[in-house]
Amino acid sequence: MQLFETVMDVIKYFLYGFSILILLWGAANAFINFFKIRLQKITNKETIKSNTYIKIEMGSYVLLSLEILIAADIIDSILKPTFEDIFRLGAVVLIRTIISFFLTKEIKETSDVTSEIDDLSQKKDVENV
Repeated sequence: MQLFETVMDVIKYFLYGFSILILLWGAANAFINFFKIRLQKITNKETIKSNTYIKIEMGSYVLLSLEILIAADIIDSILKPTFEDIFRLGAVVLIRTIISFFLTKEIKETSDVTSEIDDLSQKKDVENV
């Protein structure tokens, strides 16, 4: 039983670390893409569109990281099933689920707005031809 708990602890800490790496990777990508855009000569509309894509991409990394943290917390609660740990897990999962819900909603809305802008730009380009 001790070996099982040790292995599960290693897995849990691996998931915590992996979650952090995902966040760092997403932040690094956002940082690099942001400054790549700043070095280009593009219009304000293109800048806004590019920033929106960066925001959507970063949001997806945050969501993935949150899901992995929830998995790690579930493992931790399975290993130490006290009422305090179960309540803590419930609170953490609830908070992270709410964050995930609103972040997913914002990403979808942002994506929809970006699609509408693309459609309007294409219609305008067709009208100008």
